[in-house]
Amino acid sequence: MKQVKDKIVGYTVYRNGSQFLGVATVELPSLEYLSDSVKGAGIAGEVESPVLGQFGSMTCSLSWSTMDPAAIELLAPEAHALDFRASQQSYNTATGVYATEGAKISVRAIPKSVELGSFEVGAAMDGKTEFEVIYLKVLVGEKVLLELDKFNFIFVVNGKDHLANVREHLGL
Repeated sequence: MKQVKDKIVGYTVYRNGSQFLGVATVELPSLEYLSDSVKGAGIAGEVESPVLGQFGSMTCSLSWSTMDPAAIELLAPEAHALDFRASQQSYNTATGVYATEGAKISVRAIPKSVELGSFEVGAAMDGKTEFEVIYLKVLVGEKVLLELDKFNFIFVVNGKDHLANVREHLGL
């Protein structure tokens, strides 16, 4: 039986696990390994080799339709715990039945900037808050698919911690 992941049915945004942050559109972070070129004897050309568990700057942003107090509160110069909880729809091709499954992306993020937006009669303000992401965790159902904690040298993909040996070598 094939489950076709279809779309997000709905989602919510919370701060500190319980404070609902209102109506926001979320732009999730992109992950890009830090890398360096490797070339020389024994290599046919050049390879851009990633550094194990090391990633460049990751940002996420919340876009606000109206002036929301949460957008201003999130400017406090500290790490904010944000949860993006979703219900995602899938379609079973054998039975023709739709189903939903919970998904959650959690970040700890430090504010970088805020755009207050604009005033226009009958229109959204289009304000935006941008953050530097220092921690990221992706769950679907109860399964942790990804966890990245930059300050604690944790990088888990599908249950395997790819930095466990590095932490041991560093005495962490």
